[in-house]
Amino acid sequence: MKVAVFSLMMNLPNAVTGESLTAQQKFRNVISQAVLAEKLGFDAYGVGERHGAPFLSSAPPVVLTAIASRTTRIRLLTTVTVLSVLDPVRVAEDYATLDHLSGGRLEMIIGKGNDPRHYPLFGITEEEQWDSMEERYRLLKRLWTEENVTWEGKYRPPLQEVTTFPRPYQASIPVWHGSASSTRSTELAAKFGEPIFSSNAFHPQAKYKALIDHYRERLAYYGHDPAKAVVGAGSGSLYLGNTTEEAIRRYRPYYTAFSATESAKHNQSPFHSLEDQIENGPALIGSPEKVIEKILNYHEAFGHTVLSIGVDGLTESEQQEQLQRFAEEVLPLLRREIPSRVWESGPVLAGEETAVLSES
Repeated sequence: MKVAVFSLMMNLPNAVTGESLTAQQKFRNVISQAVLAEKLGFDAYGVGERHGAPFLSSAPPVVLTAIASRTTRIRLLTTVTVLSVLDPVRVAEDYATLDHLSGGRLEMIIGKGNDPRHYPLFGITEEEQWDSMEERYRLLKRLWTEENVTWEGKYRPPLQEVTTFPRPYQASIPVWHGSASSTRSTELAAKFGEPIFSSNAFHPQAKYKALIDHYRERLAYYGHDPAKAVVGAGSGSLYLGNTTEEAIRRYRPYYTAFSATESAKHNQSPFHSLEDQIENGPALIGSPEKVIEKILNYHEAFGHTVLSIGVDGLTESEQQEQLQRFAEEVLPLLRREIPSRVWESGPVLAGEETAVLSES
């Protein structure tokens, strides 16, 4: 199994110390976290996109470019690019630039996002989000793979003989489809025969499994081999302790603080307590043995070969502690037990062969 570290760059007062980071301190924290993730042997680092407090992640390509300048190996992901509200021309240019500056380490995860505040900011309604995303994605693919594109649609002005520059460094920038709540995302991924990344963050396993199962069914419908499906999955909060009891005790202040945020209220968690979330949800809180057991259980249900973890909100020393413990006490077993060829061959550059639904 390959493991990525994700950050939404949520900047709240620390639940234990009460201290707040300035925006600049938080940016530096995220860059340092990505550098540490590479040093510890993680496979990828992802930055999400949000357009409102307490998140500072409104410009993922800028942050990922800073990370690219400080790293050499780790893959760089967007988690997610909120394509339902963005101009595909601007996206094509920004991310092709990042693709060059990172040496072809970019992979994009697209989605509608998880914060309804961005719709009025960018001039569409929430009801239009899926139609908007599909139209914009079809245009983005053309802009990255074709020259002299002529196009007309609903969500941006027409284009006449347009070629965006720079062209991507990779032959085709890999795209994953973020999946959280609707079969519209799994349907779109299946149409194009592209991987999905299940958010798997806020609800019981069965909800996400149903979407992953739908994705594999629709792959077959569109003529793709579901046995070659590439699936990634997120996880709930991560906190490792020497015992599960210790992990729960140390994590509880963070759980309490996050539960009071507007973001948590919007997600409408079905779990009534931290213990309920650990027992019946995706949270990775416990001893290393307990966390490994849960990851293997989810793998049996999802069949995913990429996992994402996050340590946002913890003190910087705890972030480092948790990433190091995961790398030393959990990651080796996952690598042994769950083979994954994702990212093993490095980026496929322009002029080289590429394959859809291939763990390359």
